[in-house]
Amino acid sequence: MMNKIFGSATEALDGLLFDGMTIASGGFGLCGIPENLIAAIREAGVKDLTVASNNCGVDEFGLGLLLQTRQVRKMISSYVGENAEFMRQFLSGELELEFTPQGTLAERLRAGGAGIPGFYTKTGVGTVIAEGKEHKEFDGETYILERGIVADLSIVKAWKADTTGNAVFRKTSRNFNPPAATCGKVCVMEVEEIVQPGALDPDNIHLPGIYVHRLVQGAHEKRIEQRTVRAA
Repeated sequence: MMNKIFGSATEALDGLLFDGMTIASGGFGLCGIPENLIAAIREAGVKDLTVASNNCGVDEFGLGLLLQTRQVRKMISSYVGENAEFMRQFLSGELELEFTPQGTLAERLRAGGAGIPGFYTKTGVGTVIAEGKEHKEFDGETYILERGIVADLSIVKAWKADTTGNAVFRKTSRNFNPPAATCGKVCVMEVEEIVQPGALDPDNIHLPGIYVHRLVQGAHEKRIEQRTVRAA
């Protein structure tokens, strides 16, 4: 059986990175983001990246680290708040943005992984999202064509995985990690805990190991994006 486990995020990405590549990155806000792999990409110095991710982290953390070093040329995202550097680069024309509704982005990632080149959706009809896209009527309703996303590399983060890559994601991190994992030509997954085959309930597997090419266990900071507390 092929050994998928690597000793570090840098080792797990060895030979996979190149300038101008497209990366699908899992996570939702700061929940379930592949923070070790992102840091390793920053250290590698690859540039002109197109990154498909729900958002772009925050200043000083997550994908925001790649914005600081000007390694990202284009973002395909559904939410662009919480990041002042993102806003500055976009408004100054330094960063290209393909703004995509959240459900549409999840489906574009899933479609790419399922070998579906495109699909029609009502979401975005009559808005700037629909500009330049094919329109088609079904049963008297107008839909727009959205393309599936196929990335050169997927980077995702799971809670637990066995040594073959079968993975379990916790709560909100399940929103985008599984579809992001499937749409990459190569998927590298960082995990909080790696267990032996058979330790995970087969009925609770969220991502089959067939989609995962490389695994790395890492320590995770797990920042809270917005902390709201009651007054004492």
